[in-house]
Amino acid sequence: MNTRQVIDESLGPYSLSAAFNNDSSCFSVGLNTGFCVFNSHPCELKVSRDFNAGIGVVEMLGQSNYLALVGGGRNPKFPQNKLVIWDDAKQKAAITLEFRTSVLGVRLSKSRIVVALLNSIHVFAFSNPPKKLSVFETSDNPLGLACLGQKLLAFPGRSPGQVQAIELETGNISIIPAHSSPLRAMALSPDGEVLATASEAGTLIRVFATANYTKLAELRRGVDHAVIFSLSFSPSNTLLAVTSDKSTLHIFDIPHPRHMIRRSQSPASATEEGSNQKWGILGKLPLLPRVFSDVYSVANAHFEIGEELNSGSAQPSSSLGRPPKGVIGWIDEQTLLVIGSGRDGRWEKFIIRDGDDGKRYCMRDGWKRYLGG
Repeated sequence: MNTRQVIDESLGPYSLSAAFNNDSSCFSVGLNTGFCVFNSHPCELKVSRDFNAGIGVVEMLGQSNYLALVGGGRNPKFPQNKLVIWDDAKQKAAITLEFRTSVLGVRLSKSRIVVALLNSIHVFAFSNPPKKLSVFETSDNPLGLACLGQKLLAFPGRSPGQVQAIELETGNISIIPAHSSPLRAMALSPDGEVLATASEAGTLIRVFATANYTKLAELRRGVDHAVIFSLSFSPSNTLLAVTSDKSTLHIFDIPHPRHMIRRSQSPASATEEGSNQKWGILGKLPLLPRVFSDVYSVANAHFEIGEELNSGSAQPSSSLGRPPKGVIGWIDEQTLLVIGSGRDGRWEKFIIRDGDDGKRYCMRDGWKRYLGG
């Protein structure tokens, strides 16, 4: 059954989804007519498959020829309760999994297939036939949130705002009371040691160490409510990028556990702590409102959302009635990309630079409509 909202696809290509692969070297786009894969930098078309039917979710397995596909749009290629692992080298389905409800998100590794449904997470061995390894109940998860690392799987817990973290080797389960309202975005650092979460409130991003799930920091995006689009860690695990419906890309410094341990063991740690006042010196002063002690972004920039978020003319495959926007991918420590789907499928490049005043700045360095419009 097609549970996703109908869109107006009569005016040409429309991207239903956009997502980077694990190292952001490529990004995949689900279209009302099939799917495409682009090289990220520069933005160049790599693969285009025309099914004459819609693909609502595309998830790449690294740079391999395997992609997870879920139908979408007005004329879905597959029923939306079906997940197809597509072997693009052979141009056919390698694995097919069917569920009782719509598939909302997929994560892939060389050993596992993780499938997010509205109220459950299903984990399979990446084999043919696939072997079901485990099933976990979740609170409502309409965005299909899940993070899959080499050692850790994280997803919404049974109560809104909680995170459930599973150690893949042992099966040990940890519950993190991350927020008081439902989760809106999650990200795991490339080394798997740091987890970032945001709730539907969109004002605070919380950062946790995955070794013991202690809270490392609270990052303040702003004081007004916002819809967080994407969270993404830099390759060195020390910067976090955040996008929201405010059309703003924020860059935050992250107190990585490894660096904090190194600082604490250093004779100069006291001096470093004093110079790095952003981690809470103001918070130690009495009677100051909390917003003065929160950690703010070190740089920000404007990115383009397009008109679809404010218009009812184009409805995407997502359950929230919006085409995914503001999806972040890091190319290197100073270069990151922001992509969005919809009629105006757009690729934007940003550079982080040091200013003459000692501050860091995030500046747009180029953009392109990847659908060719």
